[in-house]
Amino acid sequence: MKSLIATFAIALVVVGCGTKNPANDVATSVPISTAIDLTQIDDDKIPVTINPGRFVQDTVKYYLPKVVQGTYAVSDFGSFVEGFKAFDYAGNEIEVKKTDKNIWLIPNALQLDKITYFVNDTYDLENSGTATPFSPSGTNIEPDNFVLNLHGFIGYFDVLKNNQYALEVKAPKEMKRTSALQNVGTETSEDGSIVTDKYFASRYFDITDNPMMYGKLDVEEFLVGDIKIVLSVYSPNKVHSAAKIKETVFKMMKGQKAYLGDINSTPRYDIYLYLSEGNEESPTGFGALEHHTSTVVVLPEQMPDDALAQAMIDVVSHEFFHIVTPLSVHSEDVHYFDYHDPTFSKHLWMYEGVTEYFATLFQVNQDLVEESEFYEKIMGKINSASGFDDSMSFTKMSENILDQPYASNYVNVYEKGALIGMCIDILMREESNGTRGILSLMKELSLKYGKNKPFEDDKIIDEIIAMTYPSIGEFLNTHVVGTTPINYKDFFNKVGLAVQQEKIETNYIQNSGALIVAGDQSKGTIFFTDLVSDNSFWADNGVQPNDTIVEVNGTKLTLQNANSVLGGTLQWQEGDDVEVKLDRAGEEVVIKTKVKKSYTQGEKLSVSTSSSEEQTALRNAWIKG
Repeated sequence: MKSLIATFAIALVVVGCGTKNPANDVATSVPISTAIDLTQIDDDKIPVTINPGRFVQDTVKYYLPKVVQGTYAVSDFGSFVEGFKAFDYAGNEIEVKKTDKNIWLIPNALQLDKITYFVNDTYDLENSGTATPFSPSGTNIEPDNFVLNLHGFIGYFDVLKNNQYALEVKAPKEMKRTSALQNVGTETSEDGSIVTDKYFASRYFDITDNPMMYGKLDVEEFLVGDIKIVLSVYSPNKVHSAAKIKETVFKMMKGQKAYLGDINSTPRYDIYLYLSEGNEESPTGFGALEHHTSTVVVLPEQMPDDALAQAMIDVVSHEFFHIVTPLSVHSEDVHYFDYHDPTFSKHLWMYEGVTEYFATLFQVNQDLVEESEFYEKIMGKINSASGFDDSMSFTKMSENILDQPYASNYVNVYEKGALIGMCIDILMREESNGTRGILSLMKELSLKYGKNKPFEDDKIIDEIIAMTYPSIGEFLNTHVVGTTPINYKDFFNKVGLAVQQEKIETNYIQNSGALIVAGDQSKGTIFFTDLVSDNSFWADNGVQPNDTIVEVNGTKLTLQNANSVLGGTLQWQEGDDVEVKLDRAGEEVVIKTKVKKSYTQGEKLSVSTSSSEEQTALRNAWIKG
């Protein structure tokens, strides 16, 4: 990536935006006028112009988000802004002071007409050692693709937090473009080569909540019941198409709607899928980020069709279920989110954990997977959760999620968080003779609150107890607020399931959900842990604990590309040729072999041979509702 900014492009930004009449456009009463120009790429940077109207105070601050909703991590989007300038109504540059990674102070705001700056994308920097946001919340700027998570381009003024936004995006006419943000018109250049799309946002939240994608996209639109689904796919090498993925998404979302029943949903839902080709400038943070009516997904382009289909089911279904929580059920911390100095709710067990549980349960509930596969996923979550601090208060972790030691336990919200949802579900089924579960609880909470009424963070557990049963309160206070680990076998026994030790199939980087590799930050290397001895593929090929992985099939392994390279092992097929170079205490060890299935000793969850009629009835109510 080049770091030189062309003065020619800057001149276009300055000259291209007309001045406003300061007597009429008082900043507090007009939409903030914003413009992004995709026709002026320079060194992977694009120009942005912000015209707030006339200020009536001497000093204002302009912010780019430090944290965005749904990520629970510091992103510092201001770090990717360069060439920030402010201009008065005569076109003269005026003073600006950058006081923080994400804050610009404008001391002569009474004179301010507009600000301009360039935004660098984050995808190119992910493998450079620079701290970057999680890929689905990041940005991409390439001639044939733009991932426009707008929180990476457009900020907000401290004194205009409630203002509307008018956004213009200028792009070549031949580019496809998809956005759920309200489009209020288009304007075509005189020669017909450039189209400016005009959008409207009622507040800054709508800017951050409505990503866009422009470029050489493959787009499919279809209905699932009364929801319009817009699937936008960018596959740089045309490995996958929207048409091919459409059937998987349709079947999945049809099942989700059937599972949710009468919970209110959105009339439109956008899925933006960016498929990473795996080079040094490609994103490696695979997964997705939810928005209220859309999700941005980043996955490897080289995934086989069946693996991509399963990933879309697992990842996108989770994001879609966020229409329940936090869209319809959320705390004040979520509703009044502070993008620079956020406070966090205590209830990630609900926002992420229950959502992940729904994404797991609905598949067996709607016959998309067999019960045995559902049980395997549950055991996988138990095994994965075992790698985290099981005695850590979940509510304390949630409230302090940006700080250590809590931040390093965040991933557990998708493992133990989902298991918390499972336990509450089973308890409610037991207490109600099968008629109520955690989905019905979320429906009741949704009716009580809804997307425009937040709950009080410190009171919601007491409200849940009042709406359900004392046993739910005991569970939450003991295992969620409290620090007592959950004995999952007690809950399995209620539904006639038993855990048994046996030989089970696993993959090449895990033993039944537990990672067999770890990173050495000081050396920048990845090595096999003691668990490798229990992984049949590696053990049979002579791999030993503490062996450092140097190369995998000719690709040097680093901490920066570990997700991409090691994630690629999940696509290995039996009979594939594999060559892995190891460093064993300074000695090079080369493994050349063919892929075989790998096994480990693990715990398998299955129906107990002594399951009673009562246990069977409760299990059926739990799984089939």
